[in-house]
This record gives sequence, C-alpha cells and structure tokens, in this order.
Amino acid sequence: MFDSRFQHVAEVLVRYSLEVQPGQHILIRSTTLGTPLVREVYRAVLREGGYPHIQLTLPDEEEIFYKEAPDSILRTYSPLREWVIEHMDGIVHILAESNTKRLSHVDPQRIAVHQAANAPLFKRYMERAAQGDLRWVLTLFPTEAYAQDAGMSLTEFVEFVLTACLPDARDPIGYWRRVREEQARIVRWLSQKDEIHVQGPGTDLRLRVGGRTWISADGTNNFPDGEVFTAPVEDSVEGHITFSYPAVYQGREVEGVELWFEKGQVVKARARRGEDLLHHLLDTDPGARYVGEFAIGLNPAIQQFTRNILFDEKIRGTVHLALGHGYPECGSRNESAIHWDMICDLRQGGRMFADGELFYENGEFIVSF
Repeated sequence: MFDSRFQHVAEVLVRYSLEVQPGQHILIRSTTLGTPLVREVYRAVLREGGYPHIQLTLPDEEEIFYKEAPDSILRTYSPLREWVIEHMDGIVHILAESNTKRLSHVDPQRIAVHQAANAPLFKRYMERAAQGDLRWVLTLFPTEAYAQDAGMSLTEFVEFVLTACLPDARDPIGYWRRVREEQARIVRWLSQKDEIHVQGPGTDLRLRVGGRTWISADGTNNFPDGEVFTAPVEDSVEGHITFSYPAVYQGREVEGVELWFEKGQVVKARARRGEDLLHHLLDTDPGARYVGEFAIGLNPAIQQFTRNILFDEKIRGTVHLALGHGYPECGSRNESAIHWDMICDLRQGGRMFADGELFYENGEFIVSF
C-alpha cells in the first residue's frame, strides 16, 4: 500500500535527516517490499544532486543465511559491507519485512556467533558516524507483518506510521526543526546532572551520567524519532529494573525481562518467556552485560506498543536501556556485538530523580526547561 504522503517522508529523509549535498554517494538499502519508498528516496537524492545507490535484499535472506551458512561463513563478515561502511557518505535503511518471526526457529547461538564476527564492522560504522563522516537514517515502510505485530490492519498501521512521521504534513521539515529546538532544551538541563534514579513498578535503578554527552534524537538517525539519550558511566549502574514490554531481538521475543546490576554489570537476569535467548545474548561478549544507552521516549504521537523498536523506544512516558555497544559520541567506552533496547513504562507510578531532584513523574517532565 502506497500513500502519497511517503513522498514527504522521502523529502524529510534526504533534506533534513541526511542533508544530502551535491556529489555525495548515498546508499538506499531495503528489501524488495520497500521498493515504493526506495523509489521516492532515489528521486529525492537525485533532486539534491547526490548519487543514489540501491541495495535490495530478499525478505527471507537472513533466514536462509542462518539456516544454511557453514560455521566458516558465520565467523566472517561481508567485504562488501565493509566497503560500504568505509566509502558511503550516507545510508538510508528502510525496514520492510514480510515476516518478523522468520528467525524464531534459528539457533540463537548461530546468531550470536555471526554478531560477534561483525563486531569490527559495527565498531567502524559507529566511529564514522560519531565523526560525522557517515550520515545514516533508519525508517520503515509499512507491511502486513508489521501491522499484524502491532495488532492493526495495514490501513491502520500506515496511518499510525505517517502520523508519527508527519504530525504536520503541511511543513514536515519545519515540524522536526521545532522538535530539535524543544529537545535541545531538555538535553541542556540533563547535561548538568550526574546521578539519575529511576523508580517504578519492580524498578529501582541508579546510574551516573556526569561527564557523558546527552544527544537529542530528533529525526536525523531514526525516522520517526523523539527521544533524548546518553551512555551511562559503565560501572555506575546499580539496582533492579523490570521491563514493561517484550524485548524483541531479530524477531524473537523475550517477555517479562528483569535485570539486576552491580557495578554496572548484569549479575542476574530472568524472563517469563525466552530466557534462553536472553542468556545467550548476555554471553555474546563481555560488553553485552553492560549498559550502552539510557534514553527517555518523547514522541507524543506514539502511545502504544507495536513490537517494533523504531517506534516503541520513542513512546512518550517511557525510558529504555540498551545492553551492549554504546555510542562513542556520548562518551561510551563499552564495546559489544549487540545493542539491545528494552523498554520500561513509567506512565503509571514511575518517577525519576536527577541528583536527588524529582523531575519526571507518571511519564511527564515536571520541571521547566
């Protein structure tokens, strides 16, 4: 299903998110199901004088890979992917899945092995992004699979996506520039704080962020967007947190996740369902047991859980932690082959303190920025 408003989405991705300049090489990557939006982004890059390159994959390509690849291939990374990371000026990732559960019966150890093999590429990708040499943005083209995960019809899901992306369809770039200004004020306030204390049902967690950089996620890397995030001091996370929604990793769900931290490290973990995958991923490498990201969701148009982290981590009134690799631009020193986001809803009885001051209650800020 294609809605003409996706032409505006493409315009925002190219002119606002990537700020494509004449002569830049931009890779547009998706599955064949994302072709309608790929086409619009391709047009938009050309209009800005950029050189677009298209890479389309099969919807079931990953499933075939993990089921058929010998160990020798699992333990290596693609030289083509390495070349792309080193030479592209920008990348547009367009998610477009036909079946988000396609990896449900793949041995999680095989996934973990390949993730570990790709760690050097992931590190280099993050380095170039942090240096500003590689611009990237991740978005989604609606499919039946995503609609089913969200408990919606495809028509309803298309409207949900477009509402989250284009709250003001008359001036979409202007809207996201206003989001940038508003979130910048939040970042300035948080940047003066050291200890964050999160309380909520089944949650009592402390972490330190002093000396780390807060970043406003305002549509330049994810689209839609709406969060502020940082990287906690690696050994500072202490306490217990219960995550409100299933943690989804490559289409597999881990439900009812609870984590206990001591000196920054996960020392105990359990889940009601999918606990085997939880422990497999925690054992990926030493960095997988540390927190690489702490974030606050801010998008007012995203109010419900969809089983898609692109939207769910921006739910207004939530916070999320990412286990594993941290963002160097935030000051993180944690390295890992994984970066796994998990969401805690604070809209019913949640509170946050900064250096002892209550600043957030029941999913809303209670201080002026």
